[in-house]
Amino acid sequence: MPLLCYPGAALVGVHVRDVVTSPEAQVAALQALHTRYSLPVLLTAMDLSVEAEAWGCPVEWGEHGIPSVTGPMPGAGSDPASQSLPEPGTGRTAVYLETAQRLARLRERPVVLGGMIGPFSLAARVAGVSEMLGMTLEDPGRALAWVNQATTFLLAYARAFRDVGADGVVMAEPTAGLLSPAGLEAFSARAVRRLVEAVETPAFGLVLHNCAARSLHLPALRASGVCAFHFGAPMDLDAALAAVPESTLVCGNLDPAGVLVRSSAREVFAATRRLCRAHAGKRNFVLSSGCDVPPETPLENLDAFFAAAQEAAREVSAAS
Repeated sequence: MPLLCYPGAALVGVHVRDVVTSPEAQVAALQALHTRYSLPVLLTAMDLSVEAEAWGCPVEWGEHGIPSVTGPMPGAGSDPASQSLPEPGTGRTAVYLETAQRLARLRERPVVLGGMIGPFSLAARVAGVSEMLGMTLEDPGRALAWVNQATTFLLAYARAFRDVGADGVVMAEPTAGLLSPAGLEAFSARAVRRLVEAVETPAFGLVLHNCAARSLHLPALRASGVCAFHFGAPMDLDAALAAVPESTLVCGNLDPAGVLVRSSAREVFAATRRLCRAHAGKRNFVLSSGCDVPPETPLENLDAFFAAAQEAAREVSAAS
């Protein structure tokens, strides 16, 4: 289950900017990837600017067309509780909801997951990242007020994904990985648990992605109560798998930049096989990229990744 969307733009002749602004382009990119790789999971594009932009944060478009937040929202210095919250469907959030809806209507579709930001990461973008990190130490009550506002909005957004037919969401909470374990539990995990308790059903799950988390964060992360974790390269997957019950999935964690972009296809194949073999005995391990697969990833490297995954699957099948 790699976090894979943007490389599909090249397969259908569109730009990455089209993917994050047009449901038609995003669905076409994902369908092209599904056709090429028979993906068991389709995930809407990871875009950590879209929710903050809906709140009024300024956004700029990067070299490859992926937008990023450049500063806090206007009025971020005022009382967090006084801020009016955007509705799901505001701005480009409509692109992701419609994309999920179209994917859910595909014939013989795979699992469909919406992509969204996590509560602390959204609060940090809305209030300012450095300001929010300092606030957790100097004014924790105000920091929690921002997290509560972000969580209220994300509850509605997650329900909107559920309502359009998605099977779940992948919630990206990378900024929480910059906190201490105690800070992560106080300002992120408790808010994520609120989301889990409000939106999870037997047919709709929440996957928590944190590409900055390390082993010392695992006890705090477990407090979130999610059904699946998705980790980046800094996480020790052996430690993560040992820390969670077998009913909880652990996904990860091939380095997308260092391996998928900058390595040769042969090196990608070898690195993927090593990762699979390292965790072959764990039924709750899910092979994935450690974070979003960049748009510039060579297709031959993705081919090698999926070829290695298929070979690993055949080995597991033969062994059983």
